[in-house]
Amino acid sequence: MEQRYYQKEIECASREQILAWQNERLVRQVKNVWDNVPYYRKKMEEKGLTPADIKGLEDLYKLPFLTKNDLREAYPYGLLARPLKDCVRIQSTSGTTGKRVIAFYTQHDLDLWEDCCARAIVAAGGSNEDVCHVSYGYGLFTGGPGLNGGSHKVGCLTLPMSSGNTDRQLQFMVDLGSTILCCTPSYAAYLAESAAERGIRDQLKLRAGIFGAEAWSEQMRHEIEKGLGIKAYDIYGLTEISGPGVSFECSEQTGMHINEDHFIAEVIDPNTGEVLPEGEKGELVFTSITKEAFPLLRYRTRDICVLSRKPCSCGRTHVKMSRPMGRSDDMLIIKGVNVFPSQIETVLLEQGYPVNYQIIVDRVNNSDTLEVQVEMSPEMFSDQLSQVAEQEKQLVNALKAMLGIYAKVRLVAPKSIQRSEGKAVRLIDKRKI
Repeated sequence: MEQRYYQKEIECASREQILAWQNERLVRQVKNVWDNVPYYRKKMEEKGLTPADIKGLEDLYKLPFLTKNDLREAYPYGLLARPLKDCVRIQSTSGTTGKRVIAFYTQHDLDLWEDCCARAIVAAGGSNEDVCHVSYGYGLFTGGPGLNGGSHKVGCLTLPMSSGNTDRQLQFMVDLGSTILCCTPSYAAYLAESAAERGIRDQLKLRAGIFGAEAWSEQMRHEIEKGLGIKAYDIYGLTEISGPGVSFECSEQTGMHINEDHFIAEVIDPNTGEVLPEGEKGELVFTSITKEAFPLLRYRTRDICVLSRKPCSCGRTHVKMSRPMGRSDDMLIIKGVNVFPSQIETVLLEQGYPVNYQIIVDRVNNSDTLEVQVEMSPEMFSDQLSQVAEQEKQLVNALKAMLGIYAKVRLVAPKSIQRSEGKAVRLIDKRKI
């Protein structure tokens, strides 16, 4: 753990030191935004605030929230806090939940972002002895550039594979002895499946994976770990805040440490905006305290999670966030019942099904319908074809026990659900089409 970018003096700082950093940087950032971002200054003025009203963390709750709608309304330059001549890059969201938004970076912003990603790699056991295989998408998506830069800072041999071309991915993985894999969990599962099909599972030298950019369950983690023979680490981030590396798992795997020297985390009641105490489930809110070009204050992520400051065996003192438990804006409401896709995935994996499935929501005769298409493994398809009806009935009962409502289940043949090399398309809500 004593690697160059472990930064023990930061990641294991005392609570007093962390609070001192956050107080100082928050006050400075509020003044920066007030002076340079008219859009946010107007929001502060509407609440009767000036920078003098924010003296430290105890005043954070007074500041107005920002949402993705604000980013779209201010597109493209309305939230920019630096002249364009000082900016060296933009990145963009994937657009899976609506119109794309863009974020700006100075060179200093990029350096800090890559430091955060370097911390994630080191927390997964990475060092300059490793071969880091980056299969996140590059280009506008933050996954590839973030982990690529972090890998360089750690000193790994970096393979900038991007997504796609699975045959080439596996060839390089074997030929160059990749030891750390960085990609979406759904693509990691697909690579595991593909390696097994090609009979090269025993030729892989992977020992760790850093997976993020989409929701995944603990059951899916175990499937990936078993399929690739690795330890799978979660990583979290948003393009709006910087990208992957806002938080990351350590070897304890009981939550993701937030880089509190760069980000202040809050959990709020998504309905009232009230700040909730540690340990309560709510919507995650971030304030960027070191970003120069695109500093967002109290940005509502819409991710539902829990914060915890319980001591961690790895020695890091930065607060942990749980894996997101769903979202406050894309939570499904079906027949008046709140349903998170992660609940459905948990049931499927507990019942021994592969991680390839699709959820289809529709409205028929003014009534919501929920269908879950589940791909069978080749063994299931050959051994249990005559028992499909009974298997579907068992899944219907298990889903009803979890969700409280009826979901139609349809078992489908292996390989019949389209694979994804980026974010998996798990949900089709026809009510919005």
